[in-house]
Amino acid sequence: MSRYRAPQVKSSPYITSEGADTLRAERHQLWKVERPQVTAQVHEAAKNGDRSENGDYIYGKRRLREIDSRVRYLNKRLDEVTVVSQTPTDPSRIFFGAWVTLKNNTDKTTLPEVTYRLVGADEIDPGRGYISIDSPLARALMGKSVEADIRFIAAEITQHYRVRAISYSE
Repeated sequence: MSRYRAPQVKSSPYITSEGADTLRAERHQLWKVERPQVTAQVHEAAKNGDRSENGDYIYGKRRLREIDSRVRYLNKRLDEVTVVSQTPTDPSRIFFGAWVTLKNNTDKTTLPEVTYRLVGADEIDPGRGYISIDSPLARALMGKSVEADIRFIAAEITQHYRVRAISYSE
């Protein structure tokens, strides 16, 4: 038995301007606020002598590694992504960043209408209705217009929706 893992499929390199601002704010918080505090705590803990049994020192060093790792990831990701801040030339069709209101035609027990925003992989938040541009629903929606019927398969269940509204502003 081998330990081979197939490489993960890369997500789309797009992000909204709000999402990019959120990533920059997280990087600033980690690098300029949290890291200096943790560094000071580790420095004070190191003064106490034996570091092998010093919990503050051990956990502080671990937290510094976590912060450094996340900051490296954020720097790399912010360099890779393309910030999409303009609305498309045809706002009557669904593209990246659109707010889409859908009517569920499959299951009458669920909400009659739902609203989603198509965003990049770094911004996914199901609670706010932010779904990935790489999701099956988003792929089915791309390029569609109002009153279009959408059919896609998710978790081996066929879903049917009708597009009710498209907007590029919240």
